[in-house]
Amino acid sequence: MSMSNTEKNIKDIRRNTRRKFSTEEKIRIVLDGLRGESSIAELCRQEGINPNLYYRWSKDFLEAGKKRLSGSTIASISATEISKIYFLNVASSSAEKRSASGASNSVALYAPRLKRK
Repeated sequence: MSMSNTEKNIKDIRRNTRRKFSTEEKIRIVLDGLRGESSIAELCRQEGINPNLYYRWSKDFLEAGKKRLSGSTIASISATEISKIYFLNVASSSAEKRSASGASNSVALYAPRLKRK
């Protein structure tokens, strides 16, 4: 069962004209719904979205918050990497200060130990 050219063109137009909400817009809409100043149905009419979409966004929003608060997110950077970044930052700022003041190149640099919880 193949689609006719007309049906295919209509589908392409709908796909290209679909609204795309930014993360900030989704959060704003979900927070408006959580405030409870108006009903979800009224909010969805005002925003021009289907209530199912609102409930999906609110579910995702609350699950992400739950994961974040429970501490189950994985840090994308380790303590040693943070120390290396700090060391490089200190080194580059010290080098800039030395070159500006005309000081010698023998400056002791260190990276502090990070406390683990």
